Amino acid sequence: MKVGIFGAGSIGCYLGGKLQAAGHDVVQVGRLGEELRAHGLCLTDHRGARCELPPGSVRHGPDASALSDREVVLVTVKSLATAEAGEALARVLPASCAVVSFQNGVRNAEVLRGALPGSAVLAGMVPFNVVRLGNGRFHNGTSGPLELERARGVEDPLRRALEGAGFSVVLHDDLARVQWSKLCVNVNNAVNALSGLPLREQLAQRPFRRIMAALTTEALACMRAAGLKPTRIGRLHPALGPLVLPLPDWLFLRLARALVTVDPTARSSMWEDLERRRPTEIDHLNGEVVRLGALHGVPAPLNARVRALILEAERRAEGSPGMSARALEDALRAG
Repeated sequence: MKVGIFGAGSIGCYLGGKLQAAGHDVVQVGRLGEELRAHGLCLTDHRGARCELPPGSVRHGPDASALSDREVVLVTVKSLATAEAGEALARVLPASCAVVSFQNGVRNAEVLRGALPGSAVLAGMVPFNVVRLGNGRFHNGTSGPLELERARGVEDPLRRALEGAGFSVVLHDDLARVQWSKLCVNVNNAVNALSGLPLREQLAQRPFRRIMAALTTEALACMRAAGLKPTRIGRLHPALGPLVLPLPDWLFLRLARALVTVDPTARSSMWEDLERRRPTEIDHLNGEVVRLGALHGVPAPLNARVRALILEAERRAEGSPGMSARALEDALRAG
């Protein structure tokens, strides 16, 4: 396939690099062009797999115009940039080009459809975590299948390409439930970013998991009020989070190992954004919970407070504040 990646960051480089290694014609557009030209790509994962594309082999374009001949474009920009991405792509893509949102959040595909009314725009979801290690190196530290919306067969060529590149792909008639269920898991992104700890180390601490359980409980209540029923994400079911997360360490860790693989390097993308002094996606994650709750009369004060803490960390531009679980609990109570 002729595949375009619009948003060559951690997720974009990982998806695009794996597709290129499988023999597809891939063009990446994004902020890492100089890095890709100098170092190529080295992609690794929690299972020990390794894939390398040498310097000079990764095609990179300066802007959306480089994607004008693509059959499918995967949009992997941060949610804050979705509207701008849609406008840029609308100027250059033919109507025959399918567009897939592989982004965090729940409304990105809707935004892209508004900008690209003549194109097939599909919602997608990436459950795993990819950390940028520098010099073209990207590491997938957690497990889980890609989730993709069915669209009268439009999705079939991309599904086959992704599966041929080593990804598991699950198709859905209604991806909204999947996206909201993923968001219930992603409310932890802010906790991980505020802690500054590797994800596995954070999850090993029961006080942090209690905070996660409280945030998830609020998110699930907002979903129920909106008539959205949570569903399984890979082996995870977010409705079980408030029950499983507060369990004693030994029991939680035993259950977690059976559900998801998290290697020692995995961290949330929000932590990376704070460390690199970039705006985060907090308004599209915990902020989205607060918005949904306000629409349906369900308060979400803990998610609102976590949002405020992330925005304060952004303002300070000093990276992760490195909060302990006790400090975070105190900050949430103070709010």
